[in-house]
Amino acid sequence: MAEKNFEAAMKRLEVIVQSLEGGEMPLGKSLEVFEEGMRLAGYCSNELETAEKKVSLLVEESSGKYKETPFKPEKENNGETREF
Repeated sequence: MAEKNFEAAMKRLEVIVQSLEGGEMPLGKSLEVFEEGMRLAGYCSNELETAEKKVSLLVEESSGKYKETPFKPEKENNGETREF
């Protein structure tokens, strides 16, 4: 796969899904396109995980200053929800 970015990968993935849903492709071509879609889905998933790790929340301390706190998804936060 050539160098790509997340947005381009998502657009291509949308085209692949539409093509496969159409059911007009021969089986061999469908499998080829499906494999490409799986690679793109893996790439997008990895990019999202990487971005999630970089996300930080700014939390105001009682002193009025802000500190950076690593983002914790709900599953790692014991199901607690955060208000914004």
